[in-house]
Amino acid sequence: MPRNLAALGLALCLFLVTFAVNLQAPLYGAYAAQSDVGATAVTIAFAAYVAGLMPTLLCLGGISDRVGRRGPIIVALSLAAAATALLTIWPHWSSLIIARVMLGVGTGLATTTGAAFMPQIMGAGRTRSAALAVTSATSLGFGGGALATGISLGLQGPTLFPASFLILFILTPCLMVTALCLPRTSRDASAPVLRPPIFPQGSWIFGVALALAWSATGMTIAVVPLELGRRGLGGWAGLVVFLAIFTGFLCQPLARRLSNRDAMLLGCLLVPGGFGVLLLGMRLDSLIAVLAGTCITSAASYGFTYLAALAEVCARAPSDRARATAGLFLYAYCGFSLPVIASGVLADAWGLLPAMTAFCVAIIALTGAALTWWRYRTAQPRIETPTGRKAARP
Repeated sequence: MPRNLAALGLALCLFLVTFAVNLQAPLYGAYAAQSDVGATAVTIAFAAYVAGLMPTLLCLGGISDRVGRRGPIIVALSLAAAATALLTIWPHWSSLIIARVMLGVGTGLATTTGAAFMPQIMGAGRTRSAALAVTSATSLGFGGGALATGISLGLQGPTLFPASFLILFILTPCLMVTALCLPRTSRDASAPVLRPPIFPQGSWIFGVALALAWSATGMTIAVVPLELGRRGLGGWAGLVVFLAIFTGFLCQPLARRLSNRDAMLLGCLLVPGGFGVLLLGMRLDSLIAVLAGTCITSAASYGFTYLAALAEVCARAPSDRARATAGLFLYAYCGFSLPVIASGVLADAWGLLPAMTAFCVAIIALTGAALTWWRYRTAQPRIETPTGRKAARP
């Protein structure tokens, strides 16, 4: 298969796996109403995705080095279709939890494998282009699923089997065949099956930045639609989720022109500002401000920070990209899930807006603390060690 066609095929596979992740997001309110549960239960179901993803990153982040790249991609596609089928057959809060766990496993396999596979397909000298291809495909997928369901609901009316689900079922077998046709890669038969993630030296600030950025995205996807529904604007939930990710995709070409460091810093500045605008829009009942804030946080999360962080860890671990990517996503999904669960608990106790306000204050404080500590660490004078390496002066 020609190199460009293979890269496109892998990108489409990554797109479909991540397309399934937020496919059901506009239906959270319907699942909650049908099961008679509150905001805490909804956010727990949302974060169950991480319960499947974390063990996959911790134990299987480098499995594609041993078994090859194509197998994990096919398994991920199968899990995406099976999770969606479960929600179609049994549309309930309990099934949402199970489905989200399955989607987490699939995403963990697909993202770590894809991040290692794409540079092999495109060529070792195109690491940053490969990172852009992976972030673009996954960003479009994460946002496109929610938008597709939102459009389907708008055209079909209230239903628990939107046309977007049917699209996934049609595309899955086609892309499984595509995955089978991707180039074979060498396998390391001596590599253990269970391989923990690695954290390249000096990359911690990129992991923390991505965690903070994705925490804002998690809040936008899980909590904001609940508040929109309470205000009679539930029909906009799909667009909000889409903009929460798609705007970042549009910013990735600009992010590529910046250094990884500058893109990360810009993302850190945009996250609290964007969420502040979103929160102000909620308080003032201004849909325009809500959408504007969503776009700003998206630019930070899936535009500048995501691309910079992925490119940085891949460049720092060229021989172990799958495990380095797993380490990066451990940071990202801790940020993506834990604040959402905490906000759900606060929302049931205080209300959604006070919970969102508390999150906004926390994100400002944590961003300031992380950047201050990073500047302090990088400003430390360096001395030569006996081995010739440079180390921080105590």
